[in-house]
Amino acid sequence: MPVHAIGADNYLIERFFMLEMNVLKELMKVHKIRLGITWFLFSLEMTGALLRPFFLGVAINDLMQGSYRGLIILSAVHFSWLVIGILRHRYDTRTYSAIYTSLVTKFLSRKIKSTEVSKLSAHSTLARELIDFLEFDLVYIIEALYNILGSMILLFFYESTVVLLCLAMLIPVMTISYFYGKRMKKLTQLKNDELEQQVNIISSGDKKAIHRHFNNLRKWQIRISDQEAWNFGIMEMMVMVVITLSLLITYHVAGTTILAGNIIGIYNYILKFVSGLDTIPYTVQRVTSLHDITKRIQLQMTESPVTETVSTESLPSLAPKETAA
Repeated sequence: MPVHAIGADNYLIERFFMLEMNVLKELMKVHKIRLGITWFLFSLEMTGALLRPFFLGVAINDLMQGSYRGLIILSAVHFSWLVIGILRHRYDTRTYSAIYTSLVTKFLSRKIKSTEVSKLSAHSTLARELIDFLEFDLVYIIEALYNILGSMILLFFYESTVVLLCLAMLIPVMTISYFYGKRMKKLTQLKNDELEQQVNIISSGDKKAIHRHFNNLRKWQIRISDQEAWNFGIMEMMVMVVITLSLLITYHVAGTTILAGNIIGIYNYILKFVSGLDTIPYTVQRVTSLHDITKRIQLQMTESPVTETVSTESLPSLAPKETAA
């Protein structure tokens, strides 16, 4: 093989790795202003949601003392939260639909071989799943983080012992989620491998192959669902432990002197904390799925520039020169 051809091949490999990118980071960079606005609105919305139980407790305590001050503050906070939520939801749709259009156009508009149609079709579906992750799942995950961290901060002002219980409960939850994530990663890869072959199998017209394909998809989906069910059961048992112990600790520490509004505030923040715990297995599943999706889309997006814009004829100066014999 000529030396310049070897140099060109090395250049192609280098170009491939240089062009490989993290899809999420690239999308966030291109659409950073849109995403910045929607996440700012979301942060305000979550802050309002976290403060409502606190002001609800204050309103109850004030009403029991004949004052409407707490109720007025609660109403103002709730109305502000409502307005911000409406604006955020309206802006979200416009933002993420624009991102989806940009992403799909980028890798569907290139020239493709007939053998790539099946993969490209699957990737367009996976691209929609990627944008759904940004629009819905990422918001859901960030909301869970707000609930976990925000609830512990606000519970500290009510009863610090309950916060220690919450921190202790995070250890078994994260351990379970780690092993759950490893299992889900394998199942998700197998399911998406099968999905990439769908168009080719359907276009072949082979009834046995079509039946086998959809049966395989069904099998992987059932196994994924079974994993979700087991984790749901384990997490709900742990949630019940947190609620029971938290209320017992609060009763034994504060006794009968605790105000009714404080009890409501503590209970609401415990519920917010455990709802955040419930989200951890789901988060692991979605992040695992997202990792597999972005890997497949990266390969689809990086194949185009390398194969279409780089040729060995255009690289004489980059290749090592042959030495005279």
